[in-house]
Amino acid sequence: MEPGPHVWNCPFDYAEGLEFDPTLKRLQTEEPVARIRLPHGEGEAWLVTGYDDVRTVTTDRRFSRSAVIGRDFPRMTPEPIVQDEAINVMDPPASSRLRSLVSKAFAPRHVERMRARTQHVVDELLDRMAAQGSPADLMESLASPLPLTTICEVLDIPERDQGQLRAHARTMMNVTVENRDNAVRAKADMRAYFTTLTAKRRQHPGDDLISALATARDGDEILNDQELTVMAMVLLITGQDTTTYEIGNLAYTLLTRPKELAMLRSRPEMLPQAIEEMLRFIPFRKGVGIPRVATEDVELSGVKIRAGDIVHVSYLTANRDGRKFERADELDLEREGRTSHMTFGWGGHHCLGAPLAVTELEVALKTLLDRFPELRLAKPAEEVRWNTTSIWRYPLELPVTW
Repeated sequence: MEPGPHVWNCPFDYAEGLEFDPTLKRLQTEEPVARIRLPHGEGEAWLVTGYDDVRTVTTDRRFSRSAVIGRDFPRMTPEPIVQDEAINVMDPPASSRLRSLVSKAFAPRHVERMRARTQHVVDELLDRMAAQGSPADLMESLASPLPLTTICEVLDIPERDQGQLRAHARTMMNVTVENRDNAVRAKADMRAYFTTLTAKRRQHPGDDLISALATARDGDEILNDQELTVMAMVLLITGQDTTTYEIGNLAYTLLTRPKELAMLRSRPEMLPQAIEEMLRFIPFRKGVGIPRVATEDVELSGVKIRAGDIVHVSYLTANRDGRKFERADELDLEREGRTSHMTFGWGGHHCLGAPLAVTELEVALKTLLDRFPELRLAKPAEEVRWNTTSIWRYPLELPVTW
């Protein structure tokens, strides 16, 4: 490796099933704090790959998310996915206020109510799959409809609007250059929709999550109209697609690993622990997400990052850091000492909806394994087709038989 200002060109376009991206692995082992160039945006950025360094960048106030607003920062998608007013580009204390308000909507009693609703939806979907008979596509039968149905129920979005909103979300996640104008339009359309919907809920609150957000108080603090609109958008986008993809990824992982599948069938109480380990192990997305900006000079692992530099982190490599996880590149459902994975982010931007996502994964997988004890892939694993055009990694279809 040449010393000094070597810059890695990082398309981060690797999409071979759920194999780990070899470029990310090289960066992690050869240059844990590296200069990179990404497919879109101006200039270069730092990429931080080690668990401890990622934890520093995501918790240290010297790295600011809000400082990326207005900058054409290096990124994966032609158009930035994030809204300028969204909680995921805020810094404390502004984000702390919002997180406190939003977390009230994800209090344990609310999540338990969501669990019961999720179970009802899963039962209905699997009844339909069983009635239609073997073989079936698990993505179409369970993974795709479940999170969308659940988050739309939780947000109380009318069924007639759900398909269009899902299409908008997918358009915004597309990484192809020719999609840029569509992404801009989809973002604007979705925003307009939620501006109208949240105004209605503010005037006539019900018992849905948007109404809970609209009426949530922390002392005298409430969400203003713009914050409420953007928060509802963020919840819809993050509350459906990512969980859909992870249901597909977790099911594929178990169906291609007979030993692990048999262990879970004989010891179903292990499922929550197994899900945490699979979430750590599976490379659920490509490359990187929203970066931060160094607000002053900072040294990480002997490398000086200058004030004003853009800094990306990789949760994927942090999850595979051998200094943090023994045999980090192995899937071990019985792994001792459940060290925290970073799949839901870290620090002030840890995903607020994680409890709902984990609830959906647990209910979906437990019910699937209970209902279909003979479930197996209906075609060889190497014939499963994978998404290649989005930032997310997931099977386009998952044919199963029983």
